[in-house]
Amino acid sequence: MAKVAFIGLGVMGYPMAGHLVKQGHQVTVFNRTVSKAQQWANEYNGGFEVTPKAAAVGQDIVFMCVGNDDDLRQVTLGDTGVLAGMHAGSILVDHTTASADVAREINQVAQSLNIGFIDAPVSGGQAGAENGVLTVMAGGEQATFDRAKPVIESYARCVELLGDVGAGQLTKMVNQICIAGVVQGLSEGLHFARSAGLDGEKVVEVISKGAAQSWQMENRYQTMWQGEYNLGFAVDWMRKDLGIALAEARRNGSHLPLTALVDQFYSEVQAIGGSRWDTSSLLAKLEKHR
Repeated sequence: MAKVAFIGLGVMGYPMAGHLVKQGHQVTVFNRTVSKAQQWANEYNGGFEVTPKAAAVGQDIVFMCVGNDDDLRQVTLGDTGVLAGMHAGSILVDHTTASADVAREINQVAQSLNIGFIDAPVSGGQAGAENGVLTVMAGGEQATFDRAKPVIESYARCVELLGDVGAGQLTKMVNQICIAGVVQGLSEGLHFARSAGLDGEKVVEVISKGAAQSWQMENRYQTMWQGEYNLGFAVDWMRKDLGIALAEARRNGSHLPLTALVDQFYSEVQAIGGSRWDTSSLLAKLEKHR
């Protein structure tokens, strides 16, 4: 069993760190809101520290799951960042959905300290984190990945190495691009069904048995039909992710017209007060104009 630290106890990190304890690992956590770290430590009989550096001291692996590139730099670099506390030969695993650029930036610093680095964004949402069945998309060196993978599997059902550092983040961008298109299609389908006077639930029961089936359809259509958008991944975070993907696309020459359009639609959801609604709220924008 490993000695590990977990940095960031949001809706994803809190249960992920808990699964590490359940699998027998010795876990120390850090969270910017200290009371939340104390709550986690009491619930899981783990330890907590008041700086990322202090949490990282003496650990075999340090995991991070924070908000964005800037948050990542704050908890990783500088005098109180995790790299200041980690020892040579240890491993840093980042589960934040961030840019490939910041992954490479952190890796460069980690390499200079003889610390392994894996960028490893996740998919599966809050439910996946709570149930320990996340999908993890990783980038880094094979030997480093092989050491970290058995520990990551504490909260994941699929952990794959996709290439060098940055490949995990690029793969997560593909994931978000695909989700954006699927959610928009499902929203338009349900909107059309309601406008046509159909029973949406019966319609989905039928079409989900065929080629239209998707995870979004299976898990979100009922709440969408009922106008409930207070679960899952928030619009604000999806816009952050799509912004990262669109920026990368401009760099590599990809043409993403649908992704850009759906990002615009999400901005309209924000404008009607849906910043913290989940991503299925694209339907709310359509229904507003009925």
